[in-house]
Amino acid sequence: MEKKEYAILAVIALATVALGVVTTSKPLWPFFVESTRQFLTTTAAMAWITWWALVIGFAIAGGVEAWTSDEKVSDLLEGHGFREIGYGSLFGFVSSSCSYSAIATAKNLFKKGGSAAATLGAFMFASTNLVIEIGIVIYLLLGWQFLVADVVGGFMLIGLMAFGFVYLTPDEVIEQARENIQDEGDSTVQDPVCGMEVNPEEADYSTEHDGQTYYFCSQSCKDSFDPEEANTTIREQATSLSGWKALADKQWSEWGMLWDEIAIGFIFAGLIAGFIPESVWTSVFSGPTFGLPVYVFWTAVLGAVIGVATFVCSVGNVPFGAVLYANGLPFGSVLSYIYADLIVPPIMDAYREYYGTKFAAILSGMIFVSAVLTGFVIHFLFLGAGVIPDPSSVKIAEVKIEMNYKMVLNVLATVFFLFLYWLHRSDSIGDEEHGEHAHTAD
Repeated sequence: MEKKEYAILAVIALATVALGVVTTSKPLWPFFVESTRQFLTTTAAMAWITWWALVIGFAIAGGVEAWTSDEKVSDLLEGHGFREIGYGSLFGFVSSSCSYSAIATAKNLFKKGGSAAATLGAFMFASTNLVIEIGIVIYLLLGWQFLVADVVGGFMLIGLMAFGFVYLTPDEVIEQARENIQDEGDSTVQDPVCGMEVNPEEADYSTEHDGQTYYFCSQSCKDSFDPEEANTTIREQATSLSGWKALADKQWSEWGMLWDEIAIGFIFAGLIAGFIPESVWTSVFSGPTFGLPVYVFWTAVLGAVIGVATFVCSVGNVPFGAVLYANGLPFGSVLSYIYADLIVPPIMDAYREYYGTKFAAILSGMIFVSAVLTGFVIHFLFLGAGVIPDPSSVKIAEVKIEMNYKMVLNVLATVFFLFLYWLHRSDSIGDEEHGEHAHTAD
């Protein structure tokens, strides 16, 4: 995230505290002390509950990226049928969970000939909202019902996006957007680790190998780059130290892109839970005065607007979503909030730079409408099935360090995390193994 975005978030955080101070009926000092305590304990509790899942999730994502071939997939995404949409969703599911990396990779696939439906619809959405990490965190903080709803709703949203691209968006508009990307020329290059677009003239991180210069979006991506990575099988990678180092490098790149957004998600969830009085939530979510469908629809719109305004993407959305649900935002509206992470202001600005103003407006509007409609429909599907969870079930209790399965999982995850960090920082592992292989050949 850029400094401007941090500044905006700081203003929102201060506004949250100010709203609590203005609306509370308690004496100011006791309110501030109690709210600060609840803010800290809620933030710590969410981090404690999800730490092991984040470590395992990022490690799995790193293994998928490091141990599978990096073949070009644009040829498989040229059409907009079920096959191409399915491939786009699958490749998105096993790719990066960073929204910024997702939009850059989707742009490159679209540029190379992939259809808008398969790349900007299926791949881009799946690589942000259907990845392993976000699924585990949704399950832990919101429950299995939300996990199932996220997957079912995700495919519904992908279907709506595909319908919009195929039947509602003129072909000439889509092709103009593709031409706008191709007109970029060579002004940007792709980060070989995460797929993000980098301007060579502005890049702070680069390296030389065999006469070619590679540019990176961050130090973590540069550290993860291995131009000599062997073209070995998954089994060989999984049973070699160099293979695990490659996994460690990839997962550390994921942490480098997302740690701040995850932390911000926890912090904002704690601020909202601690400083906004229950009376405020009661007045905002006052119930279905004009009927349940109207209530769910306008709160789904509100959820999507909150998702746009908070600037937080992917996994970082889930803790805040848990607090919103616990305080009255309907089931489907929470999904609309989570799905809106691909239209936060910096990403919409990237769409404009990539595809031009007209297509960026169509794409952003399509994602917003699809997020709202999906949340609305999923709410009533799950309501009819009788599986919407009680909001009280997702309230985050005060953190308690107890000898239970959470402590065991977190201790093991911490040991695993430190091991992967050691591998990532060890420069000689790959060289030593290459040396052993060369010695054996001699």
